Amino acid sequence: MGTVSQLHDRLRPAAHRIGSEEEAVAAARRLAADFRRQSSERDINRILPYSELDSLSLSGLTAITVPPEYEGLDVSNALLAEIVAIIAEGDASIGECLAVHFSTLEGLRQHAGDDLKRPLFTRALAGDRFAEASFDTDAVTALPLGHRINGRSRQATAVLFADWLAISTPGSNLLLYFARSSEGLQVVDSWDGFGQRTNGTAALIAENVQTNADAAVSQEAPAVAIASLLHAGVDLGIARAVLSELQEAEIMPPAAGGLIVGIEAAAALLERAGHRLDIAQINSGTAITEAEFSATAAQAHSSELALRTAAAIFEIAKGDVGGIGRNLDRHWRNARIRALGGKLAGLHAKAVAYYGPNWEI
Repeated sequence: MGTVSQLHDRLRPAAHRIGSEEEAVAAARRLAADFRRQSSERDINRILPYSELDSLSLSGLTAITVPPEYEGLDVSNALLAEIVAIIAEGDASIGECLAVHFSTLEGLRQHAGDDLKRPLFTRALAGDRFAEASFDTDAVTALPLGHRINGRSRQATAVLFADWLAISTPGSNLLLYFARSSEGLQVVDSWDGFGQRTNGTAALIAENVQTNADAAVSQEAPAVAIASLLHAGVDLGIARAVLSELQEAEIMPPAAGGLIVGIEAAAALLERAGHRLDIAQINSGTAITEAEFSATAAQAHSSELALRTAAAIFEIAKGDVGGIGRNLDRHWRNARIRALGGKLAGLHAKAVAYYGPNWEI
């Protein structure tokens, strides 16, 4: 921890172009099954999933949100959340990286002009991955022909695996895009959390990093709804992974029925929030508000569900089920660390304020 990571910069073959939503789901299921095989070993030894993420890129899944006018597929948001859940069921850290990537691309779609969208969406189609990071406001200096960045960013998920970064600063609507390989930029592998140990969380150190004026955009508002929706997808994947592993061990907790209902309810909340977000992306006013609250409800429910489902491991821990070899506690650690990041109590209060005290289903 705390050392400067070497840039994982090697050429990838051209990514596959996925042609339909059915093909996207099939690819996600195939990859999730592959990711699951070594997910426990990666967690125990903190083996970063570079090759797995390259497989994800080559499959074409990372490009499915590129708009049709830029030669992409542009799947529905409900399906997008389900695809994130499928990948997260195989490996929660990889699912989280995919969620961050899609959220960053949505920010590009919403805020950038064609002169920036076209080259970056082209890179996304080629398999490049995107992530977001935040610097203090005084780290960014405006120049006559662009911006200069000096300083250290906050820790951000998926930065270790990203090819392109979207940089923001608190209190500013400025968003800067640049390559992670930019001169003067170092990536510090600083993550030491007890969960999500392989999600590529890192900090950036910028020393006179230059960006051109055409790489800066003004964002009216961040893409909050899509981030909440995809966050919920990762937590749903964790809950499904726990249930699947308990079923394989042929040991189910007394509360299994309630957990199964909770998982189905989470999937329904994700689907509803996704449909509302589809509407909000082509409308304004109340449609945006409804999408925001619906996505918040899905995130709060899925976060609680992941914790509750993972806690069932400790309720029935006996024999080798609670042993280090199975490493089932990683699901609770992953859910717990994500609940901390998602500020679960605040999400719950916001959802109750909109839907009432019985919103949880």
